Amino acid sequence: MDVAHPTVGWEQLGERFYRKIQLYTQVFDQDLDLDNYIVVGAPYSGAIALYRDEDKLVAFQPTKAFKPSIDIYSCAGNPIRSIPWDKGSIKGLGWSEDEKLLIVTADGIVRCYTDLQGEFTQFSLGNGSEESNVKSCKFYDHGLVALLNNNSLISVSSYDEPRPKLLAAPPQGQVHSWSLIPPAYALSRSVEVLLSINQTIYVFDASECVDQYLDIGPFTHICVSPNGKFVGLYTKTGRAHVITSDFQSPLSEHDSKSKIPPKYFEWCGNDAVVIAWEDEVHLVGPGGAVTKFYYDSGRVHLLPDYDGVRIIANDTCDFLQKVPSVIEEVFRLGADSPASILLDAVEQLEMQSPKADYNIQLIRPHLVEAVDTCVNAAGQEFSVHWQKQLLRAASFGKSVLDIYNSDDFVDMCETLRVLNAVRYYKIGLPLSYEQYQRLSPSNLISRLLNRHEYLLALRIAGYLRLPTDKIYVHWATAKVRHSAEDDDTICRKIVEKLSGKPGISFEAIARAAFDEGSGRLATELLNHEPRAGRQVPLLLSMEEDELALDKAIESGDTDLVYFVLHQLRRKFPLTTFFRVINSRPIATALVEAAARDGDGEGHEDTAMLKDLYYQDDRRLDGASVFIREALRQPESRTAGDKLALASKLLMDNTKENAFELGALKEAAVLLRMQEAFERDLGDTYTGLSVNQTMFKLIRQGEHGRAKKIQGEFKVPEKVAWWIRLQALVASRNWHEIEDIAKQRKSPIGWEPFYNQTLQAGNQRLAATFIPKCTGLEPGQTMTMYEKCGMRTKAAEEAVKMKDAETWSRLLEAAGRNTAEGREIERIGLAVFRR
Repeated sequence: MDVAHPTVGWEQLGERFYRKIQLYTQVFDQDLDLDNYIVVGAPYSGAIALYRDEDKLVAFQPTKAFKPSIDIYSCAGNPIRSIPWDKGSIKGLGWSEDEKLLIVTADGIVRCYTDLQGEFTQFSLGNGSEESNVKSCKFYDHGLVALLNNNSLISVSSYDEPRPKLLAAPPQGQVHSWSLIPPAYALSRSVEVLLSINQTIYVFDASECVDQYLDIGPFTHICVSPNGKFVGLYTKTGRAHVITSDFQSPLSEHDSKSKIPPKYFEWCGNDAVVIAWEDEVHLVGPGGAVTKFYYDSGRVHLLPDYDGVRIIANDTCDFLQKVPSVIEEVFRLGADSPASILLDAVEQLEMQSPKADYNIQLIRPHLVEAVDTCVNAAGQEFSVHWQKQLLRAASFGKSVLDIYNSDDFVDMCETLRVLNAVRYYKIGLPLSYEQYQRLSPSNLISRLLNRHEYLLALRIAGYLRLPTDKIYVHWATAKVRHSAEDDDTICRKIVEKLSGKPGISFEAIARAAFDEGSGRLATELLNHEPRAGRQVPLLLSMEEDELALDKAIESGDTDLVYFVLHQLRRKFPLTTFFRVINSRPIATALVEAAARDGDGEGHEDTAMLKDLYYQDDRRLDGASVFIREALRQPESRTAGDKLALASKLLMDNTKENAFELGALKEAAVLLRMQEAFERDLGDTYTGLSVNQTMFKLIRQGEHGRAKKIQGEFKVPEKVAWWIRLQALVASRNWHEIEDIAKQRKSPIGWEPFYNQTLQAGNQRLAATFIPKCTGLEPGQTMTMYEKCGMRTKAAEEAVKMKDAETWSRLLEAAGRNTAEGREIERIGLAVFRR
């Protein structure tokens, strides 16, 4: 079969050409009268939504049951989903850039269908939309604007986190038509709304309303170009105007000479506008140039896209766009560009004509440019035949070149293989090359997943070297939601299919099962999730609390275990919580550690610890809590009460706890004695140990009371002497220390007295203890005297030891001409002769 030349169907519009490409035929059933439907299409050749127009009367057909629904089709007319609708009058129907279907009702309720299978989220516009009701809506990439009956405008900038807000207050008057400039193309970087009121246009944003002072309205249609630079206006008198979006520069004007208002007034790319009536389409270009298309199959619907417009009728789906410059360069009649000659050369080569070599030689200086143009032109072609011809020409051209980087050629071959696969009528995604570039391969795969085209998605992902885990998880999630098989069969099939696949999240699949009410299946699937951090939160939401705790403990992640314990503590009564953790030593240990740490600053959670030890019958640990509390009490009476409670806990087993009971008894006695000291002496003793209490009493001169403490608690004599020495030195009671020095013996020896008094700065008193010190190392006496500043005594010891070196050093330190130096010299002359 002969293939038509690409220029067939081109229409010249001014200096450029436009082409109408027939994408699909026999799109909708003949009994589906599109004239009665509102038809909206998703960007980038996405799905089409049909909803019966509520403003049109439809003949009653007794054989047909009428149930309102929103029907979703592919561009090829393949039904994807039918969404039953009984939620009231629809005032807005549109799509987001990522193919979410948006439905806005008259009372301001917005439903956002996140896929093409009926899953949705819902929110309200608020801001008075319930009272004034929504009149109409306009949609852009990720947001919408709703016009209320009182002319108020409500903007939503994100469907994921909707925060509806009012735009500037509008003027009164009938709104004849309106449109919007998306934030990406507005100077204010927020959505701007164009309203036709009276003869002029008002531009709104969040803060102000600006009159553009036009006098050629009112306008029945307003449309903004995809790049946001131009605005198309259509008047009641049938005139079309194109003006810059700042309303400063009129660009063109066209008189349609039609008194019937058109159904559609849209942009075709950024260079021409399309006006459509029932079966007639006008394409108006720069300077008012116009070309017309006629359809025999009834009313047509226009679905604008970024680089053109889709024309939908019952029996056809066409794509109208400006002929890409590379296509025009190659195929335009009479073209003599290098790429055109290269294409002719490959055709001559197929016919084995010597003219092929002549053509190559003719364009050799521009051969790289010709190859690049043929590669780019192949991407812009919808015909597989001409794609192949252009790629053959490019391949022939680069084979002649000595050096050529083939990366672009290889990439284009991959891209065309993907585009042709998704353009197939059973898939129905007729993406142009530019749309594919803007959409991206990963988002294309997402669209295939929403259509449950898993095999094609896997093949494309593998072909383009993209990760496939998202595809497998989506397949498994869909199987969980829609399969009629029993849980065991579903789980087995999913595990068999996904086993060994990297990056698979069974948690997402299990969550879908739980949302569908199949908790058992969700639990089974979670057993195959290797990451405990993903298992545990879902198990908790499924009320599988003990299993969640076990999984967290198995993971070895302390933070995860703490997270589960925190959730369980908030959820359960204390007795149930302890019952759960008592059989799990790790959990118990972590609860205990957390309670001991308390607020992280050493303030332990004593109430939790007491309850934990009581439930676990750990009496000694429980008593320890009371003891630590007692040590922190500022009053001795309160501290005594805490110790009494600790003793009570240990009374049931006096044999095992004899030591602890004895210690508690002594502590209680100490507290009573300290209470008496506080009462008699007016100072604080509570919280001090036995030794600290003795130290404080001696320092205050209460030697009798200190002796009483020593006797009561059987403080050893050596310890008592140490405490006494330190207390006397601390209070600088040198007189008492001198009296002690008169004694013959000391249980701790006399060297501590020397060290303590010397450190306190009393060298004279320290020196009196040197002769009493025994067991000293040879020469240590000299050092001790020298530390006390007594060089003469040190010199005497050096003479006794016959240590000439030390004697000489002492002499030099004292100075030969001083009295001390002369005395040292005299002492040594008898022994050390010079």
